[in-house]
Amino acid sequence: MIPAAAEPFMPAEGTAVLENLAFDLAREASELSAQLHPVVRLSVADLVRSMNCYYSNLIEGHNTHPRDIDRALSADYSSDPHRRDLQLEARAHIEVQQMIDERVGDMPRPPASRAFIEWTHREFCRRLPESLLVVENPDTRERIPVVPGQMRSRIVAVGRHVAPDAGDLPAFMERFEEAFDAGRLTKPRQVIAVAAAHHRFLWIHPFLDGNGRVARLMSHAMLLEIGIGSALWSVSRGLARSSGVYKRLLMAADEPRRNDLDGRGALSHEALIDFCRFFLETCLDQVRYMRELLDPSELQRRMELYVRDEESAERLPKRSYAVLREALLAGELERGRIPQLIDTSERTARRVISALIDKRLLVTGSHKAPLRLGFPLDVIERWFPKLYPVT
Repeated sequence: MIPAAAEPFMPAEGTAVLENLAFDLAREASELSAQLHPVVRLSVADLVRSMNCYYSNLIEGHNTHPRDIDRALSADYSSDPHRRDLQLEARAHIEVQQMIDERVGDMPRPPASRAFIEWTHREFCRRLPESLLVVENPDTRERIPVVPGQMRSRIVAVGRHVAPDAGDLPAFMERFEEAFDAGRLTKPRQVIAVAAAHHRFLWIHPFLDGNGRVARLMSHAMLLEIGIGSALWSVSRGLARSSGVYKRLLMAADEPRRNDLDGRGALSHEALIDFCRFFLETCLDQVRYMRELLDPSELQRRMELYVRDEESAERLPKRSYAVLREALLAGELERGRIPQLIDTSERTARRVISALIDKRLLVTGSHKAPLRLGFPLDVIERWFPKLYPVT
Protein backbone atom coordinates (compact mmCIF):
# COMPACT_ATOMS: atom_id res chain seq x y z
CA MET A 1 0.00 0.00 0.00
CA ILE A 2 1.27 3.48 -0.84
CA PRO A 3 0.51 6.82 0.91
CA ALA A 4 -1.86 7.81 -1.92
CA ALA A 5 -4.27 5.28 -0.38
CA ALA A 6 -4.95 7.82 2.40
CA GLU A 7 -5.53 10.83 0.14
CA PRO A 8 -6.92 13.39 0.52
CA PHE A 9 -5.06 14.13 3.74
CA MET A 10 -6.75 17.56 3.90
CA PRO A 11 -10.16 18.85 2.78
CA ALA A 12 -10.01 20.98 -0.35
CA GLU A 13 -9.20 24.65 0.03
CA GLY A 14 -12.23 26.93 0.07
CA THR A 15 -14.43 24.59 2.18
CA ALA A 16 -16.38 27.48 3.68
CA VAL A 17 -18.03 25.64 6.56
CA LEU A 18 -14.66 24.52 7.91
CA GLU A 19 -12.95 27.87 7.38
CA ASN A 20 -15.75 29.65 9.26
CA LEU A 21 -15.46 27.20 12.14
CA ALA A 22 -11.69 27.68 12.19
CA PHE A 23 -12.11 31.45 12.41
CA ASP A 24 -14.68 31.21 15.25
CA LEU A 25 -12.54 28.75 17.18
CA ALA A 26 -9.44 30.95 16.95
CA ARG A 27 -11.35 34.02 18.14
CA GLU A 28 -13.19 32.40 21.01
CA ALA A 29 -10.19 30.42 22.27
CA SER A 30 -8.28 33.70 22.54
CA GLU A 31 -11.11 35.23 24.59
CA LEU A 32 -11.08 32.25 26.97
CA SER A 33 -7.39 32.60 27.81
CA ALA A 34 -7.84 36.27 28.73
CA GLN A 35 -10.43 35.61 31.45
CA LEU A 36 -8.22 34.49 34.33
CA HIS A 37 -5.09 35.63 36.10
CA PRO A 38 -2.06 33.67 34.77
CA VAL A 39 -1.40 32.09 38.19
CA VAL A 40 -5.01 30.93 38.49
CA ARG A 41 -4.75 29.48 34.99
CA LEU A 42 -2.01 27.16 36.29
CA SER A 43 -4.37 25.73 38.91
CA VAL A 44 -7.17 25.38 36.38
CA ALA A 45 -4.73 23.61 34.05
CA ASP A 46 -4.14 20.90 36.68
CA LEU A 47 -7.88 20.39 36.93
CA VAL A 48 -8.39 20.28 33.16
CA ARG A 49 -5.59 17.75 32.67
CA SER A 50 -7.33 15.39 35.09
CA MET A 51 -10.61 15.98 33.28
CA ASN A 52 -8.98 15.37 29.90
CA CYS A 53 -7.50 12.12 31.16
CA TYR A 54 -10.87 10.98 32.54
CA TYR A 55 -12.68 11.55 29.24
CA SER A 56 -9.88 10.20 27.06
CA ASN A 57 -9.91 6.98 29.09
CA LEU A 58 -13.69 6.88 28.87
CA ILE A 59 -13.50 6.85 25.07
CA GLU A 60 -11.28 3.76 25.38
CA GLY A 61 -13.84 2.07 27.65
CA HIS A 62 -11.83 2.68 30.85
CA ASN A 63 -14.09 4.40 33.38
CA THR A 64 -11.62 5.58 36.00
CA HIS A 65 -13.47 7.52 38.71
CA PRO A 66 -12.23 11.10 39.20
CA ARG A 67 -11.48 10.32 42.85
CA ASP A 68 -9.24 7.41 41.81
CA ILE A 69 -7.44 9.77 39.41
CA ASP A 70 -7.02 12.30 42.22
CA ARG A 71 -5.57 9.63 44.50
CA ALA A 72 -3.22 8.40 41.77
CA LEU A 73 -1.68 11.87 41.57
CA SER A 74 -0.78 11.49 45.25
CA ALA A 75 0.54 7.94 44.65
CA ASP A 76 -2.38 6.55 46.68
CA TYR A 77 -3.12 3.42 44.66
CA SER A 78 -5.88 0.88 45.11
CA SER A 79 -5.11 -2.60 46.44
CA ASP A 80 -7.28 -3.97 43.64
CA PRO A 81 -4.90 -4.75 40.73
CA HIS A 82 -7.32 -3.66 37.98
CA ARG A 83 -8.17 -0.34 39.63
CA ARG A 84 -4.48 0.25 40.35
CA ASP A 85 -3.61 -0.34 36.68
CA LEU A 86 -6.24 2.18 35.60
CA GLN A 87 -4.89 4.67 38.12
CA LEU A 88 -1.38 4.26 36.71
CA GLU A 89 -2.77 4.70 33.20
CA ALA A 90 -4.53 7.92 34.26
CA ARG A 91 -1.42 9.29 35.90
CA ALA A 92 0.60 8.48 32.77
CA HIS A 93 -1.81 10.44 30.59
CA ILE A 94 -1.75 13.46 32.90
CA GLU A 95 2.05 13.49 33.16
CA VAL A 96 2.49 13.34 29.39
CA GLN A 97 -0.04 16.10 28.79
CA GLN A 98 1.71 18.26 31.38
CA MET A 99 4.98 17.72 29.53
CA ILE A 100 3.25 18.84 26.33
CA ASP A 101 1.67 21.85 28.05
CA GLU A 102 5.03 22.90 29.46
CA ARG A 103 6.94 22.03 26.26
CA VAL A 104 9.65 20.08 28.05
CA GLY A 105 13.11 20.37 26.55
CA ASP A 106 13.39 16.95 24.92
CA MET A 107 9.94 17.04 23.34
CA PRO A 108 10.23 16.88 19.52
CA ARG A 109 8.36 19.37 17.37
CA PRO A 110 6.22 19.87 15.38
CA PRO A 111 3.39 17.74 16.84
CA ALA A 112 2.49 16.14 13.49
CA SER A 113 6.01 14.77 13.08
CA ARG A 114 6.88 11.12 13.39
CA ALA A 115 9.41 12.04 16.09
CA PHE A 116 6.75 13.71 18.25
CA ILE A 117 4.28 10.86 17.73
CA GLU A 118 6.83 8.23 18.74
CA TRP A 119 7.91 10.37 21.72
CA THR A 120 4.31 10.67 22.92
CA HIS A 121 3.67 6.92 22.62
CA ARG A 122 6.96 6.14 24.37
CA GLU A 123 6.40 8.58 27.25
CA PHE A 124 2.83 7.35 27.79
CA CYS A 125 3.51 3.62 27.50
CA ARG A 126 6.69 3.52 29.56
CA ARG A 127 4.62 4.71 32.54
CA LEU A 128 2.11 1.87 32.19
CA PRO A 129 2.10 -1.43 34.09
CA GLU A 130 3.06 -4.51 32.10
CA SER A 131 -0.54 -5.76 32.15
CA LEU A 132 -1.57 -2.82 29.94
CA LEU A 133 1.30 -3.30 27.49
CA VAL A 134 -0.11 -6.42 25.86
CA VAL A 135 -2.62 -6.87 23.04
CA GLU A 136 -4.31 -10.15 22.16
CA ASN A 137 -4.82 -11.44 18.63
CA PRO A 138 -8.59 -12.14 18.53
CA ASP A 139 -8.12 -15.07 16.13
CA THR A 140 -5.13 -16.89 17.63
CA ARG A 141 -5.28 -15.58 21.24
CA GLU A 142 -1.59 -14.79 20.92
CA ARG A 143 -0.50 -12.16 23.45
CA ILE A 144 1.69 -9.56 21.77
CA PRO A 145 3.81 -7.08 23.77
CA VAL A 146 3.48 -3.36 23.04
CA VAL A 147 6.90 -1.68 22.95
CA PRO A 148 6.81 2.00 24.02
CA GLY A 149 7.55 4.28 21.08
CA GLN A 150 7.90 1.45 18.59
CA MET A 151 5.68 1.26 15.52
CA ARG A 152 3.96 -2.03 14.89
CA SER A 153 5.60 -4.81 12.93
CA ARG A 154 2.45 -6.64 11.88
CA ILE A 155 -0.88 -6.05 10.17
CA VAL A 156 -3.84 -4.78 12.20
CA ALA A 157 -7.55 -4.30 11.50
CA VAL A 158 -9.84 -1.83 13.25
CA GLY A 159 -13.42 -2.77 12.56
CA ARG A 160 -13.74 -3.04 8.78
CA HIS A 161 -10.60 -0.99 8.19
CA VAL A 162 -7.34 -2.83 7.52
CA ALA A 163 -4.48 -0.46 8.32
CA PRO A 164 -1.41 -0.16 6.06
CA ASP A 165 1.21 -2.90 6.16
CA ALA A 166 3.89 -2.39 8.78
CA GLY A 167 6.57 -2.10 6.09
CA ASP A 168 4.69 0.83 4.53
CA LEU A 169 4.43 2.87 7.75
CA PRO A 170 7.59 4.98 7.19
CA ALA A 171 6.26 6.20 3.84
CA PHE A 172 2.83 6.94 5.29
CA MET A 173 4.29 8.85 8.24
CA GLU A 174 6.53 10.85 5.91
CA ARG A 175 3.48 11.90 3.87
CA PHE A 176 1.54 12.58 7.08
CA GLU A 177 4.25 14.90 8.37
CA GLU A 178 4.41 16.71 5.03
CA ALA A 179 0.63 17.12 4.75
CA PHE A 180 0.23 18.63 8.21
CA ASP A 181 3.30 20.86 8.26
CA ALA A 182 1.81 24.04 9.73
CA GLY A 183 4.50 26.17 8.10
CA ARG A 184 2.98 25.44 4.71
CA LEU A 185 -0.59 26.29 5.71
CA THR A 186 -2.59 29.46 6.28
CA LYS A 187 -3.97 29.98 9.80
CA PRO A 188 -7.48 28.68 8.98
CA ARG A 189 -5.93 25.67 7.24
CA GLN A 190 -3.72 25.03 10.29
CA VAL A 191 -6.86 24.75 12.43
CA ILE A 192 -8.58 22.45 9.93
CA ALA A 193 -5.41 20.35 9.78
CA VAL A 194 -5.79 19.45 13.47
CA ALA A 195 -9.11 17.77 12.70
CA ALA A 196 -7.94 16.08 9.51
CA ALA A 197 -4.72 14.82 11.13
CA HIS A 198 -6.73 13.28 13.96
CA HIS A 199 -8.54 10.99 11.55
CA ARG A 200 -5.68 10.24 9.19
CA PHE A 201 -3.42 9.29 12.10
CA LEU A 202 -6.00 6.80 13.35
CA TRP A 203 -6.44 5.49 9.78
CA ILE A 204 -2.68 4.83 9.54
CA HIS A 205 -2.80 3.29 13.05
CA PRO A 206 1.00 3.17 13.49
CA PHE A 207 1.10 1.42 16.89
CA LEU A 208 -0.25 -1.90 18.10
CA ASP A 209 -2.09 -0.10 20.91
CA GLY A 210 -2.43 3.40 22.32
CA ASN A 211 -3.29 5.07 19.01
CA GLY A 212 -6.43 6.76 20.35
CA ARG A 213 -4.68 8.39 23.28
CA VAL A 214 -1.73 9.44 21.14
CA ALA A 215 -4.14 10.94 18.60
CA ARG A 216 -5.88 13.04 21.23
CA LEU A 217 -2.59 14.17 22.80
CA MET A 218 -1.28 15.00 19.33
CA SER A 219 -4.41 17.05 18.60
CA HIS A 220 -3.97 18.91 21.88
CA ALA A 221 -0.33 19.63 21.02
CA MET A 222 -1.20 20.79 17.50
CA LEU A 223 -3.76 23.23 18.89
CA LEU A 224 -1.17 24.55 21.35
CA GLU A 225 1.42 24.89 18.59
CA ILE A 226 -0.81 27.14 16.47
CA GLY A 227 -1.92 29.27 19.44
CA ILE A 228 -5.52 28.00 19.54
CA GLY A 229 -5.31 25.40 22.28
CA SER A 230 -4.52 25.98 25.91
CA ALA A 231 -4.46 24.06 29.17
CA LEU A 232 -7.90 25.54 29.93
CA TRP A 233 -10.00 23.31 27.67
CA SER A 234 -10.04 19.82 26.27
CA VAL A 235 -11.59 18.39 23.13
CA SER A 236 -11.63 14.95 24.78
CA ARG A 237 -14.58 15.93 26.98
CA GLY A 238 -16.67 16.77 23.91
CA LEU A 239 -15.58 13.66 22.00
CA ALA A 240 -16.45 11.42 24.95
CA ARG A 241 -19.85 13.05 25.44
CA SER A 242 -20.63 12.32 21.78
CA SER A 243 -18.61 9.12 21.53
CA GLY A 244 -21.16 7.35 19.32
CA VAL A 245 -21.09 10.14 16.74
CA TYR A 246 -17.28 10.44 17.07
CA LYS A 247 -16.71 6.77 16.32
CA ARG A 248 -19.32 6.67 13.56
CA LEU A 249 -17.77 9.62 11.73
CA LEU A 250 -14.27 8.17 12.18
CA MET A 251 -15.44 4.95 10.53
CA ALA A 252 -17.23 6.83 7.75
CA ALA A 253 -14.04 8.75 6.93
CA ASP A 254 -12.25 5.38 6.54
CA GLU A 255 -14.44 4.60 3.53
CA PRO A 256 -13.30 4.86 -0.12
CA ARG A 257 -14.46 7.63 -2.43
CA ARG A 258 -18.21 7.23 -3.04
CA ASN A 259 -18.47 8.51 -6.60
CA ASP A 260 -16.91 10.88 -9.14
CA LEU A 261 -18.25 13.89 -7.22
CA ASP A 262 -16.57 12.82 -3.98
CA GLY A 263 -13.13 14.33 -4.46
CA ARG A 264 -10.17 12.94 -6.37
CA GLY A 265 -8.43 10.86 -3.69
CA ALA A 266 -8.77 7.23 -2.67
CA LEU A 267 -10.83 8.05 0.45
CA SER A 268 -14.12 9.93 0.73
CA HIS A 269 -13.64 13.70 0.66
CA GLU A 270 -17.20 14.31 1.86
CA ALA A 271 -16.74 12.01 4.85
CA LEU A 272 -13.49 13.74 5.79
CA ILE A 273 -15.27 17.11 5.71
CA ASP A 274 -18.04 15.68 7.90
CA PHE A 275 -15.52 14.45 10.46
CA CYS A 276 -13.57 17.73 10.44
CA ARG A 277 -16.78 19.70 10.90
CA PHE A 278 -17.78 17.53 13.87
CA PHE A 279 -14.30 17.81 15.42
CA LEU A 280 -14.11 21.60 15.09
CA GLU A 281 -17.69 22.06 16.31
CA THR A 282 -16.77 19.93 19.32
CA CYS A 283 -13.70 22.09 19.99
CA LEU A 284 -15.80 25.24 19.75
CA ASP A 285 -18.46 23.81 22.07
CA GLN A 286 -15.82 22.98 24.70
CA VAL A 287 -14.21 26.41 24.47
CA ARG A 288 -17.63 28.03 24.98
CA TYR A 289 -18.43 25.71 27.88
CA MET A 290 -15.17 26.51 29.66
CA ARG A 291 -15.50 30.23 28.94
CA GLU A 292 -18.89 30.23 30.64
CA LEU A 293 -17.63 28.07 33.50
CA LEU A 294 -14.60 30.29 34.11
CA ASP A 295 -16.37 33.62 33.80
CA PRO A 296 -14.92 35.43 36.86
CA SER A 297 -18.21 36.88 38.12
CA GLU A 298 -20.07 33.58 37.83
CA LEU A 299 -17.18 31.62 39.33
CA GLN A 300 -17.08 34.05 42.26
CA ARG A 301 -20.83 33.61 42.77
CA ARG A 302 -20.58 29.80 42.87
CA MET A 303 -17.57 29.98 45.19
CA GLU A 304 -19.40 32.31 47.55
CA LEU A 305 -22.49 30.10 47.73
CA TYR A 306 -20.32 27.10 48.52
CA VAL A 307 -18.27 28.90 51.19
CA ARG A 308 -21.38 30.36 52.89
CA ASP A 309 -22.82 26.85 53.16
CA GLU A 310 -19.55 25.54 54.59
CA GLU A 311 -19.33 28.41 57.07
CA SER A 312 -22.92 27.83 58.19
CA ALA A 313 -22.13 24.16 58.77
CA GLU A 314 -18.95 25.20 60.65
CA ARG A 315 -16.75 23.29 58.23
CA LEU A 316 -14.95 26.50 57.31
CA PRO A 317 -14.20 29.52 59.52
CA LYS A 318 -15.87 32.86 58.93
CA ARG A 319 -14.18 35.26 56.49
CA SER A 320 -12.96 32.38 54.30
CA TYR A 321 -14.65 33.71 51.19
CA ALA A 322 -12.80 37.04 51.27
CA VAL A 323 -9.47 35.17 51.20
CA LEU A 324 -10.51 32.86 48.34
CA ARG A 325 -11.95 35.74 46.32
CA GLU A 326 -8.67 37.66 46.61
CA ALA A 327 -6.73 34.57 45.55
CA LEU A 328 -8.94 34.26 42.47
CA LEU A 329 -8.56 37.89 41.45
CA ALA A 330 -4.93 38.50 42.45
CA GLY A 331 -3.53 35.10 41.51
CA GLU A 332 -1.19 34.94 44.51
CA LEU A 333 -1.74 36.11 48.06
CA GLU A 334 0.96 36.94 50.61
CA ARG A 335 0.12 35.59 54.07
CA GLY A 336 1.06 38.87 55.72
CA ARG A 337 -1.76 40.65 53.86
CA ILE A 338 -4.53 38.43 55.15
CA PRO A 339 -5.09 39.95 58.64
CA GLN A 340 -5.73 43.35 57.04
CA LEU A 341 -7.76 41.80 54.19
CA ILE A 342 -10.25 40.17 56.55
CA ASP A 343 -9.88 42.77 59.34
CA THR A 344 -8.84 40.38 62.08
CA SER A 345 -5.89 39.40 64.27
CA GLU A 346 -2.87 37.50 62.97
CA ARG A 347 -3.91 34.51 65.08
CA THR A 348 -7.38 34.37 63.55
CA ALA A 349 -5.92 34.89 60.08
CA ARG A 350 -3.57 31.93 60.62
CA ARG A 351 -6.55 29.79 61.63
CA VAL A 352 -8.42 30.75 58.45
CA ILE A 353 -5.36 30.06 56.29
CA SER A 354 -4.77 26.71 57.96
CA ALA A 355 -8.38 25.62 57.42
CA LEU A 356 -8.31 26.59 53.74
CA ILE A 357 -5.01 24.76 53.19
CA ASP A 358 -6.33 21.68 54.96
CA LYS A 359 -9.30 21.68 52.57
CA ARG A 360 -6.88 22.25 49.64
CA LEU A 361 -8.81 25.40 48.73
CA LEU A 362 -5.50 27.20 49.02
CA VAL A 363 -2.20 25.64 47.94
CA THR A 364 1.37 26.74 48.51
CA GLY A 365 4.90 25.61 47.83
CA SER A 366 6.07 26.11 51.44
CA HIS A 367 4.97 27.65 54.72
CA LYS A 368 6.45 30.99 53.62
CA ALA A 369 5.49 30.94 49.94
CA PRO A 370 2.52 32.89 48.55
CA LEU A 371 -0.88 31.23 48.56
CA ARG A 372 -2.86 30.46 45.43
CA LEU A 373 -6.27 29.02 44.72
CA GLY A 374 -6.73 25.26 44.68
CA PHE A 375 -9.48 23.21 43.10
CA PRO A 376 -9.92 20.02 45.17
CA LEU A 377 -12.26 17.33 43.91
CA ASP A 378 -14.73 17.94 46.74
CA VAL A 379 -15.69 21.37 45.35
CA ILE A 380 -15.71 20.55 41.64
CA GLU A 381 -19.43 19.96 41.25
CA ARG A 382 -20.26 23.20 43.11
CA TRP A 383 -17.64 25.41 41.46
CA PHE A 384 -17.56 23.74 38.02
CA PRO A 385 -20.95 22.12 37.45
CA LYS A 386 -21.12 19.37 34.78
CA LEU A 387 -17.34 19.22 34.37
CA TYR A 388 -17.66 15.52 35.16
CA PRO A 389 -20.83 13.44 34.79
CA VAL A 390 -22.79 12.99 38.02
CA THR A 391 -21.86 9.60 39.51
